[in-house]
Amino acid sequence: MKDNKKCLMIAISFLIIAVLYTILVKTVDVASIGPNGSEVGFSTLNRFVRDGLGTSDFWYHVTKYLGIVPFFIVAFYAVQGLLQLIKNKSIQKVDRRLILLGCLYVLLGITYIFFEKVIINYRPVIMDGELEASYPSSHTMLAMVICLSSLLIGKYYIKNRDLLKGFTIGTIILMLLLVIGRILSGVHWISDILGGIIISITLVSIYVTAINWQKK
Repeated sequence: MKDNKKCLMIAISFLIIAVLYTILVKTVDVASIGPNGSEVGFSTLNRFVRDGLGTSDFWYHVTKYLGIVPFFIVAFYAVQGLLQLIKNKSIQKVDRRLILLGCLYVLLGITYIFFEKVIINYRPVIMDGELEASYPSSHTMLAMVICLSSLLIGKYYIKNRDLLKGFTIGTIILMLLLVIGRILSGVHWISDILGGIIISITLVSIYVTAINWQKK
């Protein structure tokens, strides 16, 4: 029970941090440093990183196509859940970890849609001829939420030790490439990447808390 409460407190703490950070991004050191005079919070830091790194078409395309890979991970666990449902003929007998994982993916989607509607700031570059919402980095959230949650339950579905080791290493590399590559691509402010990381950790901590509570 103490572990459950500890996980819950960690999840709540990260949720508070995510909310406060988002408010700060919207209100602190705001300046018109974006395209078409768009305003951006943490402008001094964001301008410094943008001017230092610039943009990279190479890393933009690398992250664009690598961003497809996490969906194969989602498909893998979706198939596992479907097979269990077909075999047992009852959703009650499907692994709760998989059901909660599905809920996590839904929560990720809701978070993405929310920030598409509630725009915190716009990209540092114009994409397809128009300004696009930039906070938080959706590639960062996609990479971290799917990869981290997959690392948590991969051992239950990949029994071969060598295969599991390869899957773990590959998943970590994929996550790092997507996050770091998105920074180097220059299509997000650094505050967008940090926001994506914080929100991702929040979502995964909620998932961990849900798993621990359902065990009890």
